[in-house]
Amino acid sequence: MLGERIKPDYLNDDKIGRVMDELYKYGLNDIFIEVVLEVIKKFKIDLKCSHLDSTSFHLDGEYKREEDKEKQEEEKIIKERPIFIKKGYSRDHRPDLKQCVLDLITSQDGDIPLFVRVGDGNESDKAVFGKVLVEFKKQIKFDSIMVCDSALYGQENLQLIQHLKWITRVPMTIKKAKELVQNIEVEEVKDEDKEKRSDLNLESYTWKEEIVTYGGIKQTWLIVLSEKRQKSDLEKLEKQLSQEEKKSQKFLKEIQSEEFEHPQAARYKLKAINKKLRLLEIKEFELIETYSKKKEKIYKMISLIIKKDEEISRKTKEAGKFILATNLVEENKLEASEILITYKNQQSTERGFRFLKDPLFFTDSFFVEKPERIETMLFLMSLCLLIYNFGQRELRNCLKRVKKGINNQVGKVTLRPTLRWMFQCFQGIHYVILNGVKQIVNLTEERRFILSLLPASCQRYYL
Repeated sequence: MLGERIKPDYLNDDKIGRVMDELYKYGLNDIFIEVVLEVIKKFKIDLKCSHLDSTSFHLDGEYKREEDKEKQEEEKIIKERPIFIKKGYSRDHRPDLKQCVLDLITSQDGDIPLFVRVGDGNESDKAVFGKVLVEFKKQIKFDSIMVCDSALYGQENLQLIQHLKWITRVPMTIKKAKELVQNIEVEEVKDEDKEKRSDLNLESYTWKEEIVTYGGIKQTWLIVLSEKRQKSDLEKLEKQLSQEEKKSQKFLKEIQSEEFEHPQAARYKLKAINKKLRLLEIKEFELIETYSKKKEKIYKMISLIIKKDEEISRKTKEAGKFILATNLVEENKLEASEILITYKNQQSTERGFRFLKDPLFFTDSFFVEKPERIETMLFLMSLCLLIYNFGQRELRNCLKRVKKGINNQVGKVTLRPTLRWMFQCFQGIHYVILNGVKQIVNLTEERRFILSLLPASCQRYYL
């Protein structure tokens, strides 16, 4: 498909930059969508659910560019101008470097990339996620439930995507969410439901449904309690409390040993200290008027440490709880277990980001200077991800059909091997010529079985 767009002589090493420039001029988004539509049509990818998330790629270099038309074009989600490489919130934990952002939508079926968009380095998920989903719907017309994290949940975005089906997480900054988490009790699991939840790997979850209207849209809110997460959150709370106790003891000694010229100075210092504490508070017990060695009037503060019981109680009640929201109500209503399972599959995009940033695949490094070529490189990397995940999906589907697994890295039989492990399994095979006889060595029965699951084009290399 791409070979029809690019002349073969461009593929020489000294002309790769020109190839990238031609791709950029043709339209990266158009190329990617064309490939995706072909894959969906030919291999019947299940598009019931799609997952959106974003990540950042840090870059070395100055990348100085004027931003004269940025404000005029900020409403366009597919921008005609090149991206701006600049500092922003870094998922790579490199806030010292400039970066760009990659928005990725994948299918729940096989983690197939469906939509890719490269954005400016300082872009906010909250500002663009709604627009990304609207553009995605325009590009690929199908009825899919869009799944996203809490960056999507805001009144402006909800109004923008009200014609779409969606599941997202509710941020705990919303007053109604805080109230529900604090006051509502999740339902006890009935004996007849325990086995069903165990089959769905949801035995450690309990929940309760509420109908809520937010942003003018009627929704189902699922208040979920995860036992594993609750245990982790309570351990973190205990650790935080212990650390603050040590910190507050130092502050207490500091303020009690200090001499103040007037009472307001002492109370101002105490207020500044308490801003650094979350679960504890240093309270004024007594302010003593006395004299310094120079016979000057001074004030000394006697204080004591107390726990913020209300704050600790609030965090204890919130431990392990989160809220999922969906506009699928009434006739389109989903089972609570289906909402939770669908959201848990949000890891689909995270797996894609791990591939793109894995140094073993050499896809995490950039050696180009122009923002246009960086954008092109990210689209090409995403095409590689599409091919990789599609191959992995087909291999796993073949194993399901024959109902036979293969050994993974630790020797356990699995029906869901990674394609990367398959690459490693075939590293020990060699093509040898002895006395004029050509032969392939180390082609074991297991490797022959794996080859039988792959297309004929792969088998020709070995058989």
